[in-house]
Amino acid sequence: MKISVIGCGYLGATHAACMADLGHEVIGIDVDPTKVAKLNAGEVPFYEPGLDEVLARALASGRLSFTTSWDDVANFADIHFLCVGTPQKLGSYAADLQYVDSAIAALAPLLTRPALVIGKSTVPAGTAQRLAEYLEHHAPVGAQARLAWNPEFLREGFAVEDTVRPDRLVYGVSDDESAALLAQVYAPVTVHGMPVIVTNPATAELVKVAANSFLATKISFINAMAEICEVAGGDVAVLADAIGHDTRIGRRFLNAGVGFGGGCLPKDIRAFQARVGELGVSHAIDFLDDIDAINLRRRQKVVDLALAAVGGTFAEKTIAVLGAAFKPDSDDVRDSPALDIAASISNAGAHVRVYDPKAMANAALRFPKLEYAPTIEIAVAGSDVVLHLTEWQEFRSVDPATLTPLVRNAHVIDGRLCLDATAWRAAGWTYEALGRPTA
Repeated sequence: MKISVIGCGYLGATHAACMADLGHEVIGIDVDPTKVAKLNAGEVPFYEPGLDEVLARALASGRLSFTTSWDDVANFADIHFLCVGTPQKLGSYAADLQYVDSAIAALAPLLTRPALVIGKSTVPAGTAQRLAEYLEHHAPVGAQARLAWNPEFLREGFAVEDTVRPDRLVYGVSDDESAALLAQVYAPVTVHGMPVIVTNPATAELVKVAANSFLATKISFINAMAEICEVAGGDVAVLADAIGHDTRIGRRFLNAGVGFGGGCLPKDIRAFQARVGELGVSHAIDFLDDIDAINLRRRQKVVDLALAAVGGTFAEKTIAVLGAAFKPDSDDVRDSPALDIAASISNAGAHVRVYDPKAMANAALRFPKLEYAPTIEIAVAGSDVVLHLTEWQEFRSVDPATLTPLVRNAHVIDGRLCLDATAWRAAGWTYEALGRPTA
């Protein structure tokens, strides 16, 4: 099928490359000519494992190209995936829909033959209905320009797998023909047998924000248990294992630590709160305020532990931070707990040195005041405390004995609860972790 992908950031570039790799003819459009040139040259503008190989195959096949021309998009495709960003509005919890609206405004006047626009961006409930009405009134083809919603559920670090073998597909449609077209688009994917849920657009919009809200709640719940363990003498890791065996709860994403971050979860739950408030039922999800607060408290807890570890003042102290990305296998530093903690400690007077395998260039753009080291060894050299804040495999597998001679004070705070405490203590380190006994 001939498909366009509107917006070639993380979601759009991944979707375009994967759809072409699956056999469709795809054109991607973005307003950034530099990004378009890079993608056409086979260069992924961000780090995502495996995507560079998929992009290379898709370009070599001749089924994929990228452009800045709306005319090219309208002339080429009759199925258009909307993959633009919906960031949090400045000074508000609400989602900023300016990029969604501008994309629809640019495309609509060019739709001179029947077309299906498929939203994948995360948007507030009611957006699909509003955009469908806009398309009908502004597209030359009128009501034959239809709109559907097909939310994405990509995990950074697993985006390719989540595109070609998702755990479910959701089609939010208003007519059978749109559902049939979506089924054709995803035929190479559904052959693997995952569930397909066909519903109305409003439900499809809500599925994504409800899923993210539930995930955030699960993460913050175990972090709340970590707070209790810290004062009651419990071990949150063992507690999580114990309750995770209950099939009604499950162990996945029940890991205590410095909490969630990134470009989706925090802003999505806040936008959900804003929209629910507009709908007049804010009381239904008042608990999300507490979820957000618990998440942010865990960051401050690491700052407090680091301050205690260096004797109550950060002045003339060197703090090593292992991790800058909000999660491993990603270079995304948006709302990164690691960088938030690093910046807080730096602002309090410490010299902070950061190392991350992939995210340091992006981190330096957002936090130029911090020092960035090219290796773990250089990062920890002469440090008074080491903070482990992003669970890269490189950090989990490092031999702590090789780091002991390099530091001024062998004290590590494990903000992700995944280092081998026994090995670090055997190598002469004082090991602390959130929600776990220190001894």
